[in-house]
Amino acid sequence: MSASIIELARANVRELTPYMSARRLGGNGDVWLNANEYPQAPNFTLTAQTFNRYPECQPKQVIERYADYAGIAADQVLVSRGADEGIELLIRAFCEPGQDAILFCPPTYGMYSVSAETFGVERRTVPAKEDWQLDLPAIADSLDGVKVLYVCSPNNPTGNLINQQDLRQVLELAKDRAVVAIDEAYIEFCPQASVSEWLKDYPNLVILRTLSKAFALAGLRCGFTLANNDIIQLLLKVIAPYPLSTPVADIAAQALSPQGIATMRQRVAEIRTTREWFIGELQNCDCVEQVFTSETNYVLARFSASSSVFKSLWDQGIILRDQNKQPGLSGCLRITIGTRQECERVISALATLPGINSPNATNTSSSSL
Repeated sequence: MSASIIELARANVRELTPYMSARRLGGNGDVWLNANEYPQAPNFTLTAQTFNRYPECQPKQVIERYADYAGIAADQVLVSRGADEGIELLIRAFCEPGQDAILFCPPTYGMYSVSAETFGVERRTVPAKEDWQLDLPAIADSLDGVKVLYVCSPNNPTGNLINQQDLRQVLELAKDRAVVAIDEAYIEFCPQASVSEWLKDYPNLVILRTLSKAFALAGLRCGFTLANNDIIQLLLKVIAPYPLSTPVADIAAQALSPQGIATMRQRVAEIRTTREWFIGELQNCDCVEQVFTSETNYVLARFSASSSVFKSLWDQGIILRDQNKQPGLSGCLRITIGTRQECERVISALATLPGINSPNATNTSSSSL
């Protein structure tokens, strides 16, 4: 790209560090445990054939089925290209570039930061406490100029739930000042912790959901924003005219049928069983210093010489996610729960690592791999 073309771009875009998704990081593995995907492809057959026509902006059957699944009204649901688009829509609808701010609490999902930076909106952070719960006094002191707060629960990459009483306090602190977006991308793994019933009590509450995780449809790119209708109407002003293609809407509606939801719940039960077995096995590995509690389809663990562990498994075709650069996560790797056989392969690889606890082993970040 020529220098003159680069100079035409917005300054914040020229300086932007993009979100490094699992696919951007690459790798040549055959055990992919770095993107929190379901390890096996679900079976769907396209039934819609009207590809010559533009799709509905908000496909009626998808909206109604998701509303029924979530236990809310259809006019409280917006469907988009993954929950990532929902994150961006909130910034576009509520934040003035160069004037307003978003707030989030690292370590957490990286797209809150990237989305705000893309639109020229200030990124304000209040680091989580040592137990990865919210620092409420610090949040209260940081709200001036904030229009959107993002809280991920269960949190990615730590896997823990945020205390519900703390979530209520954040909603009260932000009342009439800011929207609070609670990211429930992994809520199917702990459905009792959802705050969807709170919509009737908090006009400033937004909930982000996805079909990528428990529904095993990461490749579909289908997410949902749940909120009271006045917020939904604002988001409809800034969403693309046709956010869901006809095939996406077709498969999403099938996934949200009674049979599709029952299949999802069976899948969740299987993942949870494998997760508990895997956590127990990790705790017996010499190179593992700590395994953290998880309410998701992944596990975060702290390793001695984590970069050596990461590279050794990478070289064996087992691709994990390095979290060393996240605040407070030195030495941590995130491991998606794959099939039982894939998890057994991880444990076998860890058990045979040579010299991993040697004094010369390093623990520097390997995120660039």
